[in-house]
Amino acid sequence: MKQKSQFYNYIYLPLGTFSLACGTVLFLSPNEIITGGGIGMALMIHYLSTTLTLGMLIALISIPFIALGYIYFGKYYTLKTFLTIILLSTFTDFLKEYLQLKALTNDILMAAIFGGICVGLGVGLIIKSRSSTGSTSVLGEIVAAKTNLKAAEVLLIIDALLMIASIFVYGDVTKSLYSMLSVYITAKVIDMILTGRPSKKIVHIVSTNIDELKNHIRENIEEHGTIYIGKGLHEEQNKTVINITVDVSKIQLLKDLVEQYDPDAFIIITEASEFVGRGH
Repeated sequence: MKQKSQFYNYIYLPLGTFSLACGTVLFLSPNEIITGGGIGMALMIHYLSTTLTLGMLIALISIPFIALGYIYFGKYYTLKTFLTIILLSTFTDFLKEYLQLKALTNDILMAAIFGGICVGLGVGLIIKSRSSTGSTSVLGEIVAAKTNLKAAEVLLIIDALLMIASIFVYGDVTKSLYSMLSVYITAKVIDMILTGRPSKKIVHIVSTNIDELKNHIRENIEEHGTIYIGKGLHEEQNKTVINITVDVSKIQLLKDLVEQYDPDAFIIITEASEFVGRGH
């Protein structure tokens, strides 16, 4: 299992950096849309001056952050991040300078959407490979370790500053708004890559007919679950709650069972963002 995991890590890294490069070259850069982190900085600098290639700018911007990563996180982190930046820079210049690929679309909305998807897919795969894109994520971790801020909050502040800076660089508020949309899509795709998208819901059923209801649920819906016994918040009456995970396709069947065997029951249905353990 460990060897299999390491194999996937080696596959995820080149795939992730290639997807990131595609999103940058085919969607973001030609439509003057930026993303967060070091790539966003490189895109703005490249727009102002084309003396250096976009791939070279990505690498140069990452150097100080990689140095910080070495100081605070050690050699292994630095090595993998350095490899990630080399691959990303190489793929970017290969697509943009050598193949001279043009934008797949000049529709700025489509570019923001699909650029965000490609960047999110790339960053998600890079994280799954136990690596990092370096740049501002390193700064976020360091600031979080030394202050009361969370790393995500630091990155949000940095990305917000980049979006504001892009207004002055491109002289177009609309493009900055599309950049924000792209960053939002990127975040959602990263979350989907890292946590998956389980086809199950978490269901809490407050019932007074637990014995009969649990038998029908076990037979028709789900084999595993948990029963909680507690007191109500106001009148402190006894409460019994069944907690189960249910496949989306069986939600209506569950509702029908509850309505049939305990019409007075109260049902709460929430999203299940991730499952770990017991075969997942």
